[in-house]
Amino acid sequence: MRLRNRLRLLGVAGLALFTVSASLPPATASGAGQERHPSGGGLSAAIRYTEYGIPHIVAKDYAQLGFGTGWAQAADQVCTLADGFLTVRGERSRFFGPDAATDFSLSSAATNLSSDLYFRGVRDSGTVEKLLKVPAPAGPSRDVKETMRGFAAGYNAWITQNRITDPACRGASWVRPVTALDVAARGYALAVLGGQGRGIDGITAAQPPTAAPPAAGVTPEEAASAAKRLLSAQNADMGSNAVAFDGSTTVNGRGLLLGNPHYPWQGGRRFWQSQQTIPGELNVSGASLLGATTISIGHNADVAWSHTVATGVTLNLHQLTLDPADPTVYLVDGKRERMTKRTVSVPVKGAADVTRTQWWTRYGPVTTSMGAALPLPWTATTAYALNDPNATNLRMADTGLGFSKARSTKDVERSLRRNQGMPWVNTIAADRAGHSFFAQSQVLPRITDDLAERCSTPLGRATYPASGLAVLDGSRKDCALGSDRDAVQPGIFGPGRMPVLKNRPYVENSNDSAWLTNADRPLTGYERVFGTIATPRSLRTRGAIEDVASMADKGRLRVADLQRQQFANRAPAGDLVASEVAKWCAALPGGTAVGTGGTPVDVSDACTVLRRWDRSVDSDSRGALLFDRFWRKASAVPAAELWKTPFDPADPVRTPRDLNTAAPGVGRALADAVAELRAAGIALDAPLGKHQFVVRDGKRLPIGGGTESLGIWNKTEPVWNAAGGGYTGVSSGSSYIQAVGWDDSRCPVARTLLTYSQSENPKSPHFSDQTRLYAGERWVTSRFCEKDIARSPDLRVVRVHERR
Repeated sequence: MRLRNRLRLLGVAGLALFTVSASLPPATASGAGQERHPSGGGLSAAIRYTEYGIPHIVAKDYAQLGFGTGWAQAADQVCTLADGFLTVRGERSRFFGPDAATDFSLSSAATNLSSDLYFRGVRDSGTVEKLLKVPAPAGPSRDVKETMRGFAAGYNAWITQNRITDPACRGASWVRPVTALDVAARGYALAVLGGQGRGIDGITAAQPPTAAPPAAGVTPEEAASAAKRLLSAQNADMGSNAVAFDGSTTVNGRGLLLGNPHYPWQGGRRFWQSQQTIPGELNVSGASLLGATTISIGHNADVAWSHTVATGVTLNLHQLTLDPADPTVYLVDGKRERMTKRTVSVPVKGAADVTRTQWWTRYGPVTTSMGAALPLPWTATTAYALNDPNATNLRMADTGLGFSKARSTKDVERSLRRNQGMPWVNTIAADRAGHSFFAQSQVLPRITDDLAERCSTPLGRATYPASGLAVLDGSRKDCALGSDRDAVQPGIFGPGRMPVLKNRPYVENSNDSAWLTNADRPLTGYERVFGTIATPRSLRTRGAIEDVASMADKGRLRVADLQRQQFANRAPAGDLVASEVAKWCAALPGGTAVGTGGTPVDVSDACTVLRRWDRSVDSDSRGALLFDRFWRKASAVPAAELWKTPFDPADPVRTPRDLNTAAPGVGRALADAVAELRAAGIALDAPLGKHQFVVRDGKRLPIGGGTESLGIWNKTEPVWNAAGGGYTGVSSGSSYIQAVGWDDSRCPVARTLLTYSQSENPKSPHFSDQTRLYAGERWVTSRFCEKDIARSPDLRVVRVHERR
């Protein structure tokens, strides 16, 4: 009660500040802030902007909090938001044409038409409306629905009251008002991103077989390999690192958390930073995925949390046995069931509407592929239906809201258990009291190993062990997914089956399975669909465990130690093999290695460069670029050939190791890397940042960090453009970073960094300001408490509202 009263008093004091003359910061478009007082009856909110355009939104209830959030997001990201709303309405083809590629932010659809057919089908079927009506906790709470209503109103108010300056959509007819349903539909798209969202092209292309020969399938072995590539978090454009330390490792007995999500730098899966406050009810800082109404990753006065993309497989397939007389009828225990036919029409720019039929079953939609490498032909006897339990999940926002209001890691766990809304991420948290917490609490199809053993088809017997993708016999009722008593919906695992680890010196995840969350306390006993046990870890996981275990052993940790870890930029791959490569290289006869096509290449200079390289990927590291280009090629060599010492589950952090320099692919990789850099006019010992950079405001900003195969904590996936000077952009990587701890005050000790800055509008002053910080390995000091917000030298205050 004392805390609630204190927050209420602080909130009143803060709101009193809003009566002063103020204007919106330059980050917003012209015309904003001209009216500073609410009109009668409309939604409103107070927004205080501090350094780097970070908004601190204060409102009296959830609808008005949503209003302020929608307004402030639109001010920074109106074009990206509008593009996403166009996607979930199924209207991309209407404005951009049917054949153009999507940006893959909200699905894997290859073309606008495929995307529109799917999302228009979702809209026509009333899927999201039905989910909005489901009572909490199985459906969204009233508070979350109010934030959605408010967000739509805030977004609409901004586009109505302001002139858009971003060239990406200035004057565009497709920037239009939205509804709460559009906001909810965007959340739905994120929920199914790893399920139906992966199979959209196959869902929208699926048609009953004709007299023409059926499309070619793949062997079970080929399918297993394709599924493994498709579902590997390390091969995706989203990943993350996160670690929580408990009080036994810290200087003051309180917890610490370092979150380092790796997400796309462009488009609709960017993070956006803010603070949300309802005095006496809610006070949280962090980052939201664009279009989200609550904080996705963040901290409050007592708890900090982050997420990492998990290894749990969020979908499964059911292989249907069809009626020989009608391929749209399938058999279950010998009884005929007719597929449901959904006819969807999509408006197309400059052409007639396109109308297609989608086919649905008791298990989900029929699909004819999971990507080009995994075709699933619909023949006269067989079809495949995709089951995605997140297609009935609108609980992600409520789960995050529970985190935002948590006062301990126990409260974080309670929110996970009550709402069960996380589709494709793990949760890592720490609190003021010194607790650490990890949970792989995902909405997963309830595929037990026993069920897979009893019911897998020949295809499933190959794909399930390899990737966790189950293909079950859809002709048998006894092969249906069961239910757990503690599950919020049928057909998913309940919280009691989830991998959880609490109150260890450290809990860490870098997108491998839960097994080595703490290397001294491996997690086992979970089903294959969650991930693997006792299998090789990625180099990023191995390097992360080495680092955080060493930190925990050292003890007396502070937030500054987390900051150093984020930018240590140690390259585990370099530590593992660079010395061996340099020695082998120096012994090559004539200093020559043979490249692709049998071309001899003089690599003698590379030997010295690799020997002198400092094994880091700082922007001034010499030799890092050469090693990067070499290792990308060498790491493609099969592990059995690449390493002399194979993986040992009893020594998982140190194996495999000992590079086999006799493997032909190793010498070829070095020769090709040297030839590649010379052809691009790049010195072998050039500083990394000279050739790994982004251009902002006409200036090059050197970027440190490195690609997945190098094992870097500070992951950067740069875009290679030899003609442009090397790596001339970043597709994904470190995004919203936070290092959080506590001292004896009520204010958390927090440092944050949004690597790509708040706005994609090149005319915004917040288009590149935090990117410059990132390039210089500098941080933002979080202004969480009222006194810190009031002291900001860049403080700007505005009260935004609907016009009536």
